[in-house]
Amino acid sequence: MRALYERLHGPSADYGQNLTRDGLRDLLLPVLQEARQIWSQQEDFAVAGVAEDDFIPDGTDYQQSTNALLRTLLRDGWLETFGDRAGLVSAYRFTRAGKLFAEAFWSLERRVSRTRQRNVRSCRNALNAALDNVDAYDLIDAYEYAEKVISDLSEGVDYFQELVRRLMLEASQTPWDGFLEFLDRFEKEFKKQLTADSIERHRHTIRDIIARLHSLEAEKAEALELQLNDIARWAVQERQGPSTLDWVLDRIEEMVEAACTTKHPQLIKAMSVYMQRAASLSGAAQDGLLARLGAAIAPAEIRLLDPAAFKLRSASQRRKALTVTAQPKVTREARLAAAMYRAEADAFALSNDDIVRRLRAELRLRERPIRLSTLPVATTTDVLNNMQVVEAVRSARDPRLTVQKLPGKLWNEFYAGDDYLIEMKHDPE
Repeated sequence: MRALYERLHGPSADYGQNLTRDGLRDLLLPVLQEARQIWSQQEDFAVAGVAEDDFIPDGTDYQQSTNALLRTLLRDGWLETFGDRAGLVSAYRFTRAGKLFAEAFWSLERRVSRTRQRNVRSCRNALNAALDNVDAYDLIDAYEYAEKVISDLSEGVDYFQELVRRLMLEASQTPWDGFLEFLDRFEKEFKKQLTADSIERHRHTIRDIIARLHSLEAEKAEALELQLNDIARWAVQERQGPSTLDWVLDRIEEMVEAACTTKHPQLIKAMSVYMQRAASLSGAAQDGLLARLGAAIAPAEIRLLDPAAFKLRSASQRRKALTVTAQPKVTREARLAAAMYRAEADAFALSNDDIVRRLRAELRLRERPIRLSTLPVATTTDVLNNMQVVEAVRSARDPRLTVQKLPGKLWNEFYAGDDYLIEMKHDPE
């Protein structure tokens, strides 16, 4: 369990690669070999009536032993399989219960104190403190915070996958209790993970602080190195390379990057899958809610920007922008030009409420539906009014006002487009 937890969630975990069957065999093989050596040196198993064969089958074929152990872990609920879409193979991970027990075994063996704060802001603040105070304890705190960020994101993914399983099992009825539990947990936990504690928000700051710690003065770097070697002997044993400081900083950066590029997207995707499954369930209350949402978004329109309006700046322009350090002085001509630009923009801006008000008056006067092509175009205001009237009617959310697209086209000396029929229904007396 400790070896599995170390590979899946420990400090040296490779979050970019899922644990496949071959990788699991390679992980379990040395564990089995070590176990057989221990059992061969101890006679307590025979005295207590417990045989080695109860754990590992007869024979010296470690490959068969590994397969038997793998089947046992799956059968007893320690591990579960899932589809690795990248490699198109089956991968392995802890079940929720298996992860909780394995973490306890791993923590007891490692004997490292744990901090209670579990967010990325704490990691950033601890790194800042390590930089300002040149204190290895702050650096160890940052390391543990980064571990907990990964652990919490993984726990969130497992939580939503469990909710999806419950939805599939209870497909005949809406599990509102589970949904209300999700809303409560979202408000207390996931909302912070996606906003104030978002790994995307603090990623670049953490990366910058780590780079500054890597480039510390020789005297400060040596002091941190000595402190780390004294208080974090586990890091000395696990490190790769001559410097514990560099190894700890690299691992923090790797965990933050893994959380940002792998675990955080997985959490969002798992949450999205759960919401889609929950939304697919039927119910009178849900139908009413969707009907109200539909009425609210019905007036919305989608307008696409012209791709030709977007142009990439040249390399010289980007370099020039980066070298500008002095604040530009706003001249009188620049202020005048800005005022003229705002005045010109306001001159062609019409209020939808004013347009609807004038349209209602026109409909009452005519007492019949109006075709858009019959509205006057004598002035600039008339033309702008006609070009905006369909949008104004749809945004008014007035059930008495309706607009219907006609098969014919509108042509005049100013513009061309679709023709519409606008009608105002009278309230029954």
